[in-house]
This record gives sequence, structure tokens and C-alpha cells, in this order.
Amino acid sequence: MSQEPKSLQEAIKYFSNPDNCIDYLALRRWPDGRVLCPTCGSDKAKFNANRRIWQCSSHHAKRQFSIKVGTIMEDSAIPLDKWLMAMWLVTNCKNGISSYEIAKGIKVNQKSAWFMLHRIRLAMQDEHLGSKLGGHGREVEADETFIGGKARNMHKDVKARRIAGQGQAAKDKIIVMGMLERGGHVRTQVIADRQKETLHPVIREHVHAGSALFTDEQRGYRGMNEYDHEIIDHAVQYVDGRVHTNCLENFWSLLKRGLGGTYVAVEPFHLFRYLDEQVFRFNNRGNKENKVTDADRFDMVVRKIVGKRLTFAALTGKVCETEAF
Repeated sequence: MSQEPKSLQEAIKYFSNPDNCIDYLALRRWPDGRVLCPTCGSDKAKFNANRRIWQCSSHHAKRQFSIKVGTIMEDSAIPLDKWLMAMWLVTNCKNGISSYEIAKGIKVNQKSAWFMLHRIRLAMQDEHLGSKLGGHGREVEADETFIGGKARNMHKDVKARRIAGQGQAAKDKIIVMGMLERGGHVRTQVIADRQKETLHPVIREHVHAGSALFTDEQRGYRGMNEYDHEIIDHAVQYVDGRVHTNCLENFWSLLKRGLGGTYVAVEPFHLFRYLDEQVFRFNNRGNKENKVTDADRFDMVVRKIVGKRLTFAALTGKVCETEAF
């Protein structure tokens, strides 16, 4: 097997060989070399090189399986090289990549590309939600933002109807809550409102008690006594020493640049998937101490495609995702 790709140009050449695609995926799916049948779990499976599939030695339904079975690519007729190119692009494009660009680049129709991207976003979901951010001596920022049309682009009558006033919630916008540990990871969650009863449980779920918590002056954050809570009043200043929410504001800027510039319009029903995509790239962006390359991010996503399934019916809301298996 030739050397694994480190750049997009190398990836295009490398994955043009279907055997390289299978070898790359199999090495990450079964790192110990024991190929397990996705139906019965047996490690007695023989590879058919001509058909590029395995056959389990046990006699049962679905004893023949390809590398796609049990992954986000299951039941897809799209070749592996196109799947892997789509993964490479969405994983490493800073502001995301639209389904139209994917469709044009890998020669599939736009509907297929859109479905592919959402399945890849499923693999990009944060798998460490059970652990909390912060801790003693660590700093966490919390803030919320509105996702929707820009007020400056609205007709004055539409603006008056949708936006109640300065600092008030927009009626047709989606509220996204964010928590960011400085020097660490960010978490996001779509929330219904900015009331104390909504914000406090979200912070307690994701942030260790005793952490240094920095927020703006929004009333919903008041009363977080289990944290070393400090507030920055944006009507007066944006930074007061260590007290600010600028790191999270940077994330909101990246998110909105992708949503507004790349995807143009996002249905509220699918917003959480786009959040997963941007959170993955932000959390694995790398820094001076931790060098993360394009190949590293791609490798991370490929390792997370197993055991996840998203059907078109579930994606479009025709059935619940838990009923899609």
C-alpha cells in the first residue's frame, strides 16, 4: 500500500484506487486486523478480492458485507472514492462547503450531495458530551446568539414585525447557546429562549461547578452561585482583563460566516447538524502546541463513521431517527 495522503491533491490520487479506499477504511475500522461480521460479530470472514466484499463463515442472513455496512455509507451506491473526497472537503474547508460544490466536484446530483453531507455531519458529532468543560482554575465563556436573517437586510415593516427591540429576541430566529473552555473545546445547543430556567440547566450540564464563568450582562445568567461568575457589560466595554466573551464571539463569527456565506439559508430543523460540523472543525483546529493537519482531521472523521446511520426518511422528518435502523 502506498503512503497515505497528506493533502487534497494526494488524496484525490490515492483514493482513485478502490483498493486503497478499502485498505484505508478497514485499517481504521478494524485496527487489530480482525474483520468482524457486522451481523453476528464473528471474526471468521473471508475477503473476496474480485467483488471487494467479505463473507462470514457462519450461515445467516446478510453474511456477505462490504466496508460500507454498519457505517454512515450503508445502502449508498455512491463509490468510496467520492465519499472520501466529500469527507476530506467538509472536514477541512474552514467555512464549510455547499452541496452544490460537492455535487459539481465529485459528479453526483445535488440531492445526493446534500444527503452525503448530512451523514458526514452525523459522524462529526461531539462524542465527549458526557464529560464537562472547565474545572477548578479553568475559565469558561458562555453566550448565546441568534441565527436567522440580518436585520439590516429587512424591510422596515418586516423588521418591526420580527424584532421587538434592541437586545430583544427575534421572533423568527433560532437561539443557539454556546460554552467555550479557553484553550479547550466549545459546545453548542439550540435552546427555546434565554430565560434563567433554560440557561442554568444547560450550563450545569456542561460546565463543572467551581469553574471561572464569564458571561455578558444578560439577566438569564444571574444566580449562578456555584461558579466563580464574572460579568462583562457590553454597553460599557468588551474586555476587562480576563473578563470577556471574545473567544466565543470568534466562534459565532466563524459559524455565521459559514451559514450565511456558504450555505446561505439553513432550515431550523437541520441547524444542529451544521453546528456539529463547525464545532468539530473548531475543536480540532490545532494550535502552536497541538499541530492538527488536514489529514489528521480526516482521519478523526473516518474513525467515527462506524455504528451511525441516517436514512433519507429520518433526515427529512418522515420518521424519527431512532426508528430509522
